[in-house]
Amino acid sequence: MKIFITAIGTDSGKSFFSAIITEALKADYWKPIQAGFPRDTEYVKQLISNKISNFLPEAYVLNTPASPHWAAEIDGIKLKLNDFVLPRTENKHLVIEGAGGALVPINNEEFVIDLPQKWQIPVILVANLYLGSINHTLLTLNELKRRGVQLLGIVFNGSSQPSSEEIILKHADVPCLLKIDQEKEINQEIIRKYAEELLKNL
Repeated sequence: MKIFITAIGTDSGKSFFSAIITEALKADYWKPIQAGFPRDTEYVKQLISNKISNFLPEAYVLNTPASPHWAAEIDGIKLKLNDFVLPRTENKHLVIEGAGGALVPINNEEFVIDLPQKWQIPVILVANLYLGSINHTLLTLNELKRRGVQLLGIVFNGSSQPSSEEIILKHADVPCLLKIDQEKEINQEIIRKYAEELLKNL
């Protein structure tokens, strides 16, 4: 199975969750676009304790921590959807982590969410909980539905807010796959704990 991890915004917890699902499935991991440093691939790799997962090189590594379309322009690169090719992997599972939120642009016409739509692979949406996150989450869900992108479920990241979670799930019509607490420290043990929880819901 190939799964694309997207989010309602930057710093929603995509890399944290990508490490969890990579550990749970003993999957390979790939981040097509890296904008700025440190690299998310290295972050995820250090959190994985299984010996099966492989970490594939990014298609593009951009120097500026900014929207990919702008970071690419600074580096003198033109990102185009058709230039992205799914890597071949012997592992039956591949976790693909997007850059920023679903509608982060890769150029003036195309967006990060165009990648799973092009490849026809399902998406898991990471939503961090804050004032305004209901609006941002429902807008993202509506865009996924409009595009016909298959949504496997939602992951809530942060201190529990039951009223927000309830209204989002009511309109999402997909399950909550995992709730991630506000952890003081993120390490391999924490990743394994959440991986075990996630497997019950996949």
